[in-house]
Amino acid sequence: MTRIFSGITPSGHLTLGNYLGALRQWVAAEHAPSDALFCVVDLHALTTEHDPARVRRLTRQAATLFLAAGLDPRRCTLFVQSHVAEHTRLSYLLECTAADGELRRMIQYREKAAKAEAAGNGVRLSLLTYPVLMAADILAYAAEEVPVGEDQRQHVELTRDLAVRFNQRYGQTFTVPKVTLPAVGARVMDLQDPTSKMGKSSESGAGIVYLLDEPAVITKKVMRAVTDSGDGGVVYDRAERPGVANLLDILAACTGGEPEKLAGEYEQYGPLKRDVAAAVVELLRPLRERHAGLAADPGEVERVLREGAGRARDIARPVVDRAYEAIGLLAP
Repeated sequence: MTRIFSGITPSGHLTLGNYLGALRQWVAAEHAPSDALFCVVDLHALTTEHDPARVRRLTRQAATLFLAAGLDPRRCTLFVQSHVAEHTRLSYLLECTAADGELRRMIQYREKAAKAEAAGNGVRLSLLTYPVLMAADILAYAAEEVPVGEDQRQHVELTRDLAVRFNQRYGQTFTVPKVTLPAVGARVMDLQDPTSKMGKSSESGAGIVYLLDEPAVITKKVMRAVTDSGDGGVVYDRAERPGVANLLDILAACTGGEPEKLAGEYEQYGPLKRDVAAAVVELLRPLRERHAGLAADPGEVERVLREGAGRARDIARPVVDRAYEAIGLLAP
């Protein structure tokens, strides 16, 4: 069986991009012949300024949405990162394997560091080392596949590099994972700024469809989506027509179609936007309904997370113990 690991940071309310780029792919993965672990990576939410109460609230909400999206704790392992100490145990060993330069080249580090400096908050060291913790998240479970969005590909490539380097220096210890991406909708863009990812932590929510948005709110956001000037009708061209391309990508991801073929079905932006809005509302309707039921019974969600953390701990501890021995640390 293929071991799969992936996670989402509770840095904001989960979005349509999280669903199309990650959650829906996870649900498909758990029904394949695989051993899947899915995690709310709450430690990663501490790399920038945050409200502690909000992190706890969003962590619980994210876990509830995992279940609402269709993940079945009988078929996969669901847990919270900070509940399993092996993540931080292994992270330090990988910091001793990584190089300063390769971390500073991470695109997300450069972008988030510039944003933090512009806000006058300073740059936390954890923001620089966060990709190493992400590598520990993956390697602790001997994961073979990591289903993530396109924006996380660079971090998984770093994970592969660190695994290979550690194995070469200290002996075969880690499984070298590979990244898997969904065919369509891997990188859903902001409806108001189609050159930027639809992110959880965006300052303005006008271009972001949140998973718990009401249908009327979703429709309003999609109908106000930025399109592109120019003649030629509806054309799928990510480089020259990013706004329309984003809408076509979303429609294709919701309906199972192909963006290029869908473009040929429209002559004007209005009908395209209406169909995108309807498709998104229908896609998210069952998720919102299941979330409402789960949120009414928080004790059940907490039980799932406790049991998941126990299973995750049992898998990760032998791997991390081997890494401690391999790198030269004395067993307690």
